[in-house]
Formats: sequence, structure tokens, C-alpha cells
Amino acid sequence: MNRGRVYIDGIPAGILEKKDGIFYFRYDDDYFEDQTKPSISLTLPKKQKEYESKVLFPFFYGLLAEGDLKEIQCRMLKIDENDHFTRLLKTVGKDVIGSVTVEEVE
Repeated sequence: MNRGRVYIDGIPAGILEKKDGIFYFRYDDDYFEDQTKPSISLTLPKKQKEYESKVLFPFFYGLLAEGDLKEIQCRMLKIDENDHFTRLLKTVGKDVIGSVTVEEVE
């Protein structure tokens, strides 16, 4: 099982994981209950606490680098270019544009 902690502006918002080929995103209890905190995206609103998908959620896929940067990241980190979840866990924790980051959970 692979897991990543999702942050919005440095505040823990939830957990993203892949288990048996299925992706799950679950808002943290405190974050979910705090009505002043925004949803992580329009496609993952705080109307429900947990989401499930057979593919990496499009919002998270959109955080991934493309083109030459993708090639460089995959070569340097020895990641298969088609392993989007591992790329997300290894590359979206630092130096990203926007307020959402993902850090791998051991």
C-alpha cells in the first residue's frame, strides 16, 4: 500500500492512498469538520469524507510535471513514466505551484 499525506497551504487535509489498484482520498476528520477550510478541489468537495477511483484522481494527476521535466524527474528518481502515483508521491512535496502538496507516508 502506498500513501501520501495531502496538505493545503501546509495544513494537513487528508490521505491519498493506492490499495489493490484502487485509489482512495479521505479528508482528515478535523479538516473535514472545519467549515472554514476549503475543499481540495471542485472534483473532491467536502460533501463526502472519502472518495474512491480506479484511476488516479484527475486533480492529483494535474499536479504532475509534463514533458522534459517529467523525463528528468523519472530518470533521476528511477520512476517508470507511467507510474503516476509514485511520481506524485516523490515529486509533489516541494517546489510546486499552488497550495496543494503531497508527501509520501512511510
